[in-house]
Amino acid sequence: MRHAAKLLGVCGGLFALTTSTAAPAPEQGRVQANGMTIAYKSFGSPNRETVLLVAGTGMQLTGWPTQLCQELVNRGYRVVIYDNRDIGLSTKLNAAGKPDFAAVVQASIAGKLAPLSYTLYDMAEDAVGLLDALAIKNAHIAGASMGGMIAQIVATHYPERTLSLTSMMATDGRPGLPIVAKPARVGIIPPPGPDADKNAYIERQIKTWQAIGSPAYPTSEAVLRQRITREVERSYCPPCEARQGAASLFTALEDRRAKLKAIAVPTVVVHGAEDPLVPVEAGRDVAESIPGAELRVIAGLGHDLPLALVKTFADAITAAASRATGAARMK
Repeated sequence: MRHAAKLLGVCGGLFALTTSTAAPAPEQGRVQANGMTIAYKSFGSPNRETVLLVAGTGMQLTGWPTQLCQELVNRGYRVVIYDNRDIGLSTKLNAAGKPDFAAVVQASIAGKLAPLSYTLYDMAEDAVGLLDALAIKNAHIAGASMGGMIAQIVATHYPERTLSLTSMMATDGRPGLPIVAKPARVGIIPPPGPDADKNAYIERQIKTWQAIGSPAYPTSEAVLRQRITREVERSYCPPCEARQGAASLFTALEDRRAKLKAIAVPTVVVHGAEDPLVPVEAGRDVAESIPGAELRVIAGLGHDLPLALVKTFADAITAAASRATGAARMK
């Protein structure tokens, strides 16, 4: 339980490491979806097939590397990114307060409903509501970490809206899998400071990403500081991240293998060989649970989206998407 809380206290999900690049200004705005206000950005022509990128715990839409979005656009797709509920510029559920992680774990062990203000199933419904608001009939769904689990839920609960699935750095909740892949690495991260102390938050986030980032593709402290500071200036809400983390933890402890077996769309599963948060065995199990899924274990990858691997991630997403498109064209 201590490591479960540590996992989500660290950040529980995924921020990407980005640098600015020249690209056409994306469409952006806010829409109403599933009772939430959802902030989004859209890259590329609306006439193309859409890739919907679903973010991890605490990850704002700005966490997706612009280079990845542009790479997918260059390959012929429209890309939509968005702030999940309770993060960024989307609706925040501040009245819900902070979650009780111990109670979440205990409820999961007992097979009971956890004391959560929302679940990943609600967040999957948000994603589908965003597609509705943007008049997108169906999309290629790709998500990382918590976003990978949300993407799995979209594929299982809304198959008619899912053209393909790319599940990255995510689990299927198989019993017996460790909650934290490498506790020693996660254990060096200091505990959170007071919510009001933004400077302490930034310093802790730097240490977090130094601990869980990709060993083969390290990011300098200067780049980390710049990126994290920019995120804090856009939106700052530690209790929001905790609520997302609690929802993510509960679903990570839910055995969803039977549901995954019903997925019929082309699927690629991506996992880092050096992921210290979500064990690589979890990625292998996801691939085994989804009929016909392709597994790609990336050497040297931790629990982040290093810029050096933008084309690797794009290759995975478009491999699934092209199989779906090819099947549709043959009908």
